Parts: sequence; C-alpha cells; structure tokens
Amino acid sequence: MAATAQRLVPPFTKATAHEKVKVAQALWNTRDPQYVVQAYTPNSVWRNRSHFFVGHTSIRQFLQQKWAREQSYMLRKELFTFQDEKIAVQFWYEYQDSMDAMKWKRCYGIEHWTFNAEGKMENRMMSGNDVLIGEDGNGEGRWFQGLNADEVDGVVIPEGHS
Repeated sequence: MAATAQRLVPPFTKATAHEKVKVAQALWNTRDPQYVVQAYTPNSVWRNRSHFFVGHTSIRQFLQQKWAREQSYMLRKELFTFQDEKIAVQFWYEYQDSMDAMKWKRCYGIEHWTFNAEGKMENRMMSGNDVLIGEDGNGEGRWFQGLNADEVDGVVIPEGHS
C-alpha cells in the first residue's frame, strides 16, 4: 500500500481519485486507529457529525471510541467528485450499536477531503445519518452481511439509497 499511496497525490485524475477512495475504504475497514491515522497530516482538521477535532492524538481517540461502539463495522466508499487536491465521497456503512442493545444500523453520508502535496489528508469533513436496519434494528436486509471487506464493492446499492 505504501507504493500505491506515494503516487496518489494531487492534482488528482479520475483514476487516481477513485483509487484514493478505495485505499481509504480498505484502510478504514481494518478498524485499526494506529494504522488509519497514518493517512492524515499530524495537524489534520476533522469534523465528524457534531465532533470537531485536530491532530493525530484526537483522531486516534475518536476512532478508538467509534469502533468500540460500532461493532461488526463494514464500510463502502464511492467517489462522488474531485478537483485538484479535493475529493468528495459518498459512503455507507453498517454496524451493531453497542450503546443501543446491539441494534443494526446503517450510516449514509458524504465526506469531503483536502490533501497536501504528499497525499496526506489535511482536512476531513463528514456528514452522516443513521437508520435502523430491519424491524427494530434486527439486521434484516443488511447489504454487507457475511462479506469480507474486499467484497463490499460487489454489492449493488439499491435504487433510492445512493
């Protein structure tokens, strides 16, 4: 992945922007905060829903808390648009909420990213909304059920959900 990351620098083309999105998807699906934080500048600025924070320490703490709550997490990201050093993505992820009786939920959202010249993300702004999956969050109708992280791209996102 290091060789791939080295050539995924701005200004992005459609191909390199798409590849950057898929590298990010694979990285986040590891659910390893130590590993994920390496993709960001040391002073990266984040907004994640209603949380605002800056820097590796805050990002790592946020991700540790996120994945402690969001069990069985599985993510898919798709390129929405790009220009120069900026990329916007649409994403969907499913998880069991450990703070809500392990109910299954799906988050729908948009992120926009800004990268430095070395290809590290220096700004990440995320907006997302959660919905229960199935009756009372029983998980019926999950899209990524039984899949490995490298299989989520094969799922057809149903019409009206993208």
